[in-house]
Amino acid sequence: MRVILTGATGVAGLSIYRAALADPSVSQVTLLTRRAIPSWAVLPPNANEKTQVILHDDFKMYPPELARGLAEHDALIWALGKTSLGMSEAQYTELTYTYAMNAATALKDAGAGSPERPFRFVFISGVQANPKGESRQMWANVKGRVERELPALLEGSNMRACIYRPGYFFPSDTKEFRQERMQQRGYGRRLADLIFTPIYTTFLPRFYTPIEELGRATIELAKNRWLEKDLFTNVEMRELMSALPAPDAPVAAKVRRDREL
Repeated sequence: MRVILTGATGVAGLSIYRAALADPSVSQVTLLTRRAIPSWAVLPPNANEKTQVILHDDFKMYPPELARGLAEHDALIWALGKTSLGMSEAQYTELTYTYAMNAATALKDAGAGSPERPFRFVFISGVQANPKGESRQMWANVKGRVERELPALLEGSNMRACIYRPGYFFPSDTKEFRQERMQQRGYGRRLADLIFTPIYTTFLPRFYTPIEELGRATIELAKNRWLEKDLFTNVEMRELMSALPAPDAPVAAKVRRDREL
């Protein structure tokens, strides 16, 4: 199985990337990114041999040759994004809605998927996303718009939308991933993690997603494990993941960071 991943340097994206590298059914991970994976990223030894990097500057445009190459894959995981803090609604809409929808349109036009093996477009949304646009939170309405319009765009094609709404997540605080945490979170976000993590894990577990579980769950969605659904809330996904066997070994036991892709 060949998987495309966007947002690989973000907290969710990097966890998904490691989960894909660890999954034997994933033969190749194609990173669609503006820049190469930085040296601070902690990766398994098989990262180079299993990864293709496509440097792409403009996520609003997909030349035909690029679109055709991407359409030869089996799934795309859209983990590109960041907090809406400090962004206008127009800026956040372009990053979150326009980029994702343009990628889906390019893949659809390029003939991604087949009736026997539909191409899976997995969109990482959020636990409070609102498809009706009725939330007081701007980001929730924008992500909800993608949830509403992406399946409609792909209707009648050989592509299938899959929406995953994880809850609050944060970078691993183990020693192996400490440098990643420093790079991915500014001081303010690290302080917020310190304050809110015990609150979510203890009192609001339905709104919390362990980062390693997020990575594994997303790969399972790309593999079409649960075909009967296209929208997965955090609570539903955590229940589904609890029924799966645990991974053979912690990712941290297999990682290294001495080689830059």
